[in-house]
Amino acid sequence: MFNKSTQEKMTNWFIENSRFMIIISIVIILAYPFLQSCPPAEAIKSSNSDLDPLFNYRQSPNFKNSPKCTTFPISSIATKICNPSLDHISMTLDTKFLRGSVAAIHSILQHSHCPENLFFHFISSSDTINLEPHLGKIFPLLSFKIYYFNPGIVQNKISSSIRQTLEHPLNYARNYLAELLEPCVERVIYLDSDIVLVDDISNLWKASLGLSTVGSPQYCHANFTNYFTPKFWSHKKFFRAFHGRKPCYFNTGVMVIDLIKWRKYRYTKKLERWMKIQRVHRIYELGSLPPFLLVFAGKIAPIDQRWNQHGLGGDNLSGSCRNIHAGPVSLLHWSGGGKPWLRLDSGNSCPLDELWARYDLHG
Repeated sequence: MFNKSTQEKMTNWFIENSRFMIIISIVIILAYPFLQSCPPAEAIKSSNSDLDPLFNYRQSPNFKNSPKCTTFPISSIATKICNPSLDHISMTLDTKFLRGSVAAIHSILQHSHCPENLFFHFISSSDTINLEPHLGKIFPLLSFKIYYFNPGIVQNKISSSIRQTLEHPLNYARNYLAELLEPCVERVIYLDSDIVLVDDISNLWKASLGLSTVGSPQYCHANFTNYFTPKFWSHKKFFRAFHGRKPCYFNTGVMVIDLIKWRKYRYTKKLERWMKIQRVHRIYELGSLPPFLLVFAGKIAPIDQRWNQHGLGGDNLSGSCRNIHAGPVSLLHWSGGGKPWLRLDSGNSCPLDELWARYDLHG
């Protein structure tokens, strides 16, 4: 195939380069254990991307009080928490829903006449990622404190739900606000992370609760029986919980709570009792909502429905688009399977998601 001259040249080349090839082979053999210990490029990329939501945010404008607002001397967070003249707001914080939380906070501050008179109580179940410095960079003037919620408190009390997100222990943190927040905090607004406000939150703060412990928009046209299983309605020992009441559905993503009454009547224990019953008898399918209905439905202070235009995330499975309900709007709530930031990123957004995007600081 080759002539004699060509064969001699090839033989000489292999002899001259054999030492180099041996050295390269030794280097590969020695490096092999190290190469095995390194994760592939895609895994490294994936682990870094998990942290993107914590760092990839624009700084919010610094919202200041209007001249009509009461001003308070600069004080420490510990002192400020107990100031009875502040409006107290509580939300959960985690990396998965952080983008929603940031947009919600942004909308609250933007529409508040007295944003410096708001105090935020954030509940987190993470003991590995400290969100405080990241939140402080996004909102430099925000008064807030982050409280740790131990998932173990509810881990053995949670039963499976129709959507896995509803089973997250942090969904149950609202049950424990009276224990988590300082005793000096006597009233709080609880908000889900998938909301935006287009009104001054102080108007919600002023809502009268009367003799009730919880205030929330209620929806008496909803079919209340659908929130519990047939087994619940077939056993008197269960459905008699509503005896003497006219229960209506309300959404626990927006609540005004009197913490003094909550602590006095030990409502956390009452919610836990129904969670334990659920573990044995499967009397509902919707996560943290039904225990609230069992304890409070028919006894809440009704708040104008403008404060919870809920269901904008579609149903729990497909997350389909929905239109806003008729009437005035103060708060939009993307409860359901579809979240606006996910739909926007996927290019399959709904019309109302564009309104949420006005408050999005991500990117």
